[in-house]
Amino acid sequence: MGALGAYGLRLQRKRYRYRALKRRRQLTTVADRTGALRPDDIVLVTTLRNEKVRLPYFLRYYRQLGIGQFLVVDNGSTDGSREYLADQPDVSLWSTEASYKRSRYGMDWMNALLSRYCQRRWALTVDVDEFFIYPFCDTRSLGALTDWLSASSIRSFGALIVDMYPRGPVDAEAYRAGQNPFEIAAWFDSGNYTISRNPKFGNLWIQGGPRARVFFAEEPALAPALNKIPLVRWERRFAYVSSTHNILPRGLNRVYDEWGGEKASGCLLHAKFLDTFAEKSAEEMVRKQHYAASREYRAYERAAGGNPQLWCEWSEKYVNWQQMETLGLMSKGNWA
Repeated sequence: MGALGAYGLRLQRKRYRYRALKRRRQLTTVADRTGALRPDDIVLVTTLRNEKVRLPYFLRYYRQLGIGQFLVVDNGSTDGSREYLADQPDVSLWSTEASYKRSRYGMDWMNALLSRYCQRRWALTVDVDEFFIYPFCDTRSLGALTDWLSASSIRSFGALIVDMYPRGPVDAEAYRAGQNPFEIAAWFDSGNYTISRNPKFGNLWIQGGPRARVFFAEEPALAPALNKIPLVRWERRFAYVSSTHNILPRGLNRVYDEWGGEKASGCLLHAKFLDTFAEKSAEEMVRKQHYAASREYRAYERAAGGNPQLWCEWSEKYVNWQQMETLGLMSKGNWA
């Protein structure tokens, strides 16, 4: 990239940081426990709306993984999510009724929290239906991973979104609060992925899986992106660009090896397709607060009326992280 292009990216990063500073005024503090943060705490950052049924397992999963504190923006929940989170001793919570769409789909709010509270900390930025797995996650804490990354002078860690789904209609079995969602949504696509490189930001652009296969079969180029960079040792000068698909400065997007080897990477098991999907999809169709005029949700409605069947004869049942590495969906790289 030439000097002019690099200068343009610096200006873009400054603009996103300014937006985050400005949008931070939209956040009302509900519970601030950031004073209890320890220097070595790993922080999780997320924004949500009406996700109370998911929260007990989500919090338990990431506590067991090693998260020290959760920084959460509640965007106008009406189902008790805000009240539930406010009672959690390791959650700092902010509330806003402002437009999710105009906040760049929550990224301005999360960039603001990352900048304010995560300076020189490892931060994991995920949605409440995303569950991070990485090499040796069954025996090594998230702190072991970040210690290795820090010792290796690696500042960012990539992950592939793997859409999980049940065998049969997504509403066939009711999801219960506190339940492991992958007891129901236990299946995934092991292939059917395409990879290209974004020339502007330098990140990989990955599409495919069941959403491309079922909902965007006629227009695969419009399928949702599956590449994310959720784990970053944060500095105030950083800014996420489009969700956590890419980030600035540009060098943080190089979570892959350009010289023929493999860098360590993980997966985000995506528990979107549960019996809650139809109601959530219908709500978002009305709210129209998602990317590209809620194009993804419109595709869901066209294809299956909000109740898709994603399982096929090539579907794989999830076992563990070693299976994902064998299938080439993640890698332990040189982390032994």
